[in-house]
Amino acid sequence: MTGPALLVAGTHSGCGKTTVALGVMAALARRGLAVQPFKCGPDFIDPSLHRMVAGRVSRNLDIRMCGVDWVRRTFVRHAQEADVAVIEGVMGLFDGGEGSAATLAKTLDLPVLLVVDARSAAESVAAVVHGFATLDAGVRLVGVICNGIGSDRHREMVEEAIGGHCAAPVLGCLPRSEAVTIPSRHLGLHMGEEHPLTGKGLERLIELIEAHVDLPRLLRLAAGWRQEESVPEAPAPTTASGTPVRIGLARDAAFCFYYEDNLDLLRAAGAELVLFSPLDDDRLPPGLNGLYLGGGYPELHARRLSDNRAMREQVRAFAESGRPVYGECGGFMYLCRSITDLNGGVFPMAGLYPFAARMQTRLRSLGYRRPQVVRDCLLGPAGTVLHGHEFHYSTIETEVETVPAAYELEAGQPEGFLAQAATLASYVHLHWGRTPAAAAQLVAACRSKGDNSEGNL
Repeated sequence: MTGPALLVAGTHSGCGKTTVALGVMAALARRGLAVQPFKCGPDFIDPSLHRMVAGRVSRNLDIRMCGVDWVRRTFVRHAQEADVAVIEGVMGLFDGGEGSAATLAKTLDLPVLLVVDARSAAESVAAVVHGFATLDAGVRLVGVICNGIGSDRHREMVEEAIGGHCAAPVLGCLPRSEAVTIPSRHLGLHMGEEHPLTGKGLERLIELIEAHVDLPRLLRLAAGWRQEESVPEAPAPTTASGTPVRIGLARDAAFCFYYEDNLDLLRAAGAELVLFSPLDDDRLPPGLNGLYLGGGYPELHARRLSDNRAMREQVRAFAESGRPVYGECGGFMYLCRSITDLNGGVFPMAGLYPFAARMQTRLRSLGYRRPQVVRDCLLGPAGTVLHGHEFHYSTIETEVETVPAAYELEAGQPEGFLAQAATLASYVHLHWGRTPAAAAQLVAACRSKGDNSEGNL
């Protein structure tokens, strides 16, 4: 039986949606409730913050990238294991079309809590709330939280205006506070693993929510979520018998962007994920059949990654032995010849590709991608269509045509570059929700190719 559920949405990016979502999760967890967090969209950072405050792995719910059936199954499966589900939206409530928080709310029939930034307005906030409440009759706006309140008089004006013109009640008004600010950088907020909210900061956030938000009423409104009568059955996972396939998973401050669902799919297909750190370890774990280097912040740690020559050489030798290596975005950059930071420093990397990655001050690529496999590779045969998202500030200086590409993007650009006997790397962060066979294919490749070598050089 699935318990209460609520989607926390915002009027726009920067309105305080993440702060409110984190505060609600943390406050409910403090009351002894098992809180299952979710994130609308392809984000990696917010889910890490959710996990920090709720103590449970946050799951991405992205209809555009993963499809409706996957999203429904994922939501119901994990929400039913908790007392309450809190879903954080993406951008503004209606931004993003098929990938918007509004589309997710309608698909799952979730009640919506709207966060409004009242910092530079008073009675006009009512017009904003009224517009959001009436734009789409399929979206159930059940409550409002006003953020950035400057005084008691400011709060009274905002509450009276919303109460006089809108059906959705005001569940809370949060005063302006710098004590709970989460630091940010070029890819977004700091990761949960970096503890951007110190102990005192998190306590202050919980205190703010408990003092200024009607949590009992919020829970009653969340109980209005109605589980669908039936949820599509998941396809039977493709599993392999025999000894688990040991795949080295790079996981540290430089490599921290992974969809937890992808890791689950790898395990279901027979993988044993063995963590290692390209920052801190000088050797790969023994007996690996393959490597997976996800995205993250290699540019912030370029000097340390480069100085760890022993690990760079281990990774290169591993790939040259013919065993599979798969890299995404930051992992792709690590497998390149070098990374050049914004100060012009050039740092040698693993050198499996002749590419030189250079950081830029502006975003270079952002958006959903549907790579079509044009050459058989670790993730599937030619003709396979994959689904993912791209978001990075770096660019490749070397001509990409010098290296064979496994993918072709919608506009015809080459992606998914091939090296050695079985190395595949790309800027695209893939989610295998629509294509679980890709995870099974990667594990099968590691099993067949990895068995040819003993140990790790």
